Amino acid sequence: MKKVLYIHGFASAGSTGSATQMRNHLYPKGVQVLSPDVPVDPLEARQMLQALVATEQPDLIVATSMGALYAEQLKGVKRILVNPSFHMARLLTFRGLGRREFRNKRQDGATEFKVDKQMIQAFQQVEKDSFKGITEEEKTLVWGLFGTQDKLVNCQADFLKHYGKAQMQLFEGEHFLNDKVLSKVVMLLVEKTLSNSPSKGEK
Repeated sequence: MKKVLYIHGFASAGSTGSATQMRNHLYPKGVQVLSPDVPVDPLEARQMLQALVATEQPDLIVATSMGALYAEQLKGVKRILVNPSFHMARLLTFRGLGRREFRNKRQDGATEFKVDKQMIQAFQQVEKDSFKGITEEEKTLVWGLFGTQDKLVNCQADFLKHYGKAQMQLFEGEHFLNDKVLSKVVMLLVEKTLSNSPSKGEK
């Protein structure tokens, strides 16, 4: 069975509707969707995701917003980065410190978390490793999907610089995915990518 790892965005959880919809769509087609809660601490999150990829060896990673910051660094795996937020430290500094509520239910029952200077510094540390070691072969593994109405994040220039226009696709939509964009844009690319990928056991 092929595997897709879904990495959610900031203040979200593995229970996000996008992951659930993706799972419901792909499971009947023989594809397992993994969607863990990403730790709030950026360094812990990156370490956990690196370990998870090494263990589970997903055929594809789909990541949104903050999740795409981490996914970009998970080299050697096909990745779809949806409205990637490569500058979380700057974004959080601009939006201010303090308590934030999770938008989706977390497995540990947590309902809120704190944005503080330590978190911003940790994001800065993670971001220093963005766009490193990108070979010509690596470029072909990564696709960037960008909503034309995204008023929260715009990292198109970063993606273009490092991965090129051929790997980039614009869609009519905002930062947060809705059912239409997920089914008409994201899932089409997911299915196309999976159909071109032999499962890990077949390689």
